[in-house]
Amino acid sequence: MKTIVIISYSNLYTDPRVNRQIRFLSQKYRVIAIGFANPQVQNVTFMPVTHVSKNYVQKLGAIALLSTKQYETYYWKFSHVQETLQLLNAIKADLIIANDLETLPVVLRGANGVKVVFDAHEYFPKQFEDRFLEKLFFTAYKNYFCKLYIPKVDGMMTVCQKIADEYEKDMGVKAVVVTNAPKYHSIEPNLKSTEDRKVRMIHHGGANPSRRIENMIKVMDYIDDRFELDLLLVPFESRYTEKLKKLARHNKKIRFLPPVPMQELVAFSSQYDIGLFLLQPTSFSYLYALPNKFFEFIQARIMVAIGPSPEMAHIVQKYDLGVVSDDFQPKSLAKKLSSLTYDQINYYKQQSDEVAHLMSAEQNKSKLFFLIEKVLRGEETLTKHRKIPSQELVVQSSPKKS
Repeated sequence: MKTIVIISYSNLYTDPRVNRQIRFLSQKYRVIAIGFANPQVQNVTFMPVTHVSKNYVQKLGAIALLSTKQYETYYWKFSHVQETLQLLNAIKADLIIANDLETLPVVLRGANGVKVVFDAHEYFPKQFEDRFLEKLFFTAYKNYFCKLYIPKVDGMMTVCQKIADEYEKDMGVKAVVVTNAPKYHSIEPNLKSTEDRKVRMIHHGGANPSRRIENMIKVMDYIDDRFELDLLLVPFESRYTEKLKKLARHNKKIRFLPPVPMQELVAFSSQYDIGLFLLQPTSFSYLYALPNKFFEFIQARIMVAIGPSPEMAHIVQKYDLGVVSDDFQPKSLAKKLSSLTYDQINYYKQQSDEVAHLMSAEQNKSKLFFLIEKVLRGEETLTKHRKIPSQELVVQSSPKKS
């Protein structure tokens, strides 16, 4: 049995995409998972690395290194990177999957000739464009690592077609699209009866200021009294969460509920009528987002209500799953919602039921196995049609894949 190492600097139990990756591949391969927390998947060997937060002095040192473009020095100072390298040197693997950009350099150094597949969850050169400090210090850093390291991998996947197209255009590599769809759930749509007049909406996910969650709160200011909204937010910045609660306190139609475990989220959401996600396009990644929650709404057999985010809107309109506002203003989405009848909501729920199999992780499983098996056989999976000019890179001593 071949051995696959899967690396992600995240909680491998609560990271939906990586956890699915581990579960699927462990059905056919011996899997070793490296990360911050155990994925809790049967027959998978877990090797932890330590996540250490920087103190004030270390943050100042990091700023100094990034400001002077000492990107390799900055990266290799992380303790979890060094721990990962030691683990990889002791493992005899047939293939390694590097999840997210921050794992890629250490995987390529520690691969020792082993095949490497890169899972780019985001388009990293344009990640967090709306945050001044991120853009100031990390945009060039991520661009450097993408252009230097991505062309060295043997296979690549990402979350949606637009991000795949952008990597092909900028890095000259063609990625396989593996969406963030969760596993198929066998759920009957909870259709509204004539006695059930309230329309219950849900939004769940991280309370990240870049997502402008306040816009979904503002939707409720323009909507009629039939509608209620429950927010299940995972804290990202405590001050931002408190700001949202303060903004919503005047509106009795909004509740803040505790987050629900990932494994229970779809079943919990099925009691609602509409999954709400108005995502301001503050960055390239947010403009072309196709997140877990979008597919979880579908698996929960509820209607979808979103802004005109191209990747999500394409699916909603193609399969008639709900409403897409004309722009990203709260009033625009409120207008679409207010015009809904109960029969229309039931129709959209039934449409979600119709496509639930198609929008499930099982559809991605074959893509994942096809890519992994092709790489293991040594077949070409990337169309590397563009050589990165040397002047685009910062010239440093950097590790090369053997």
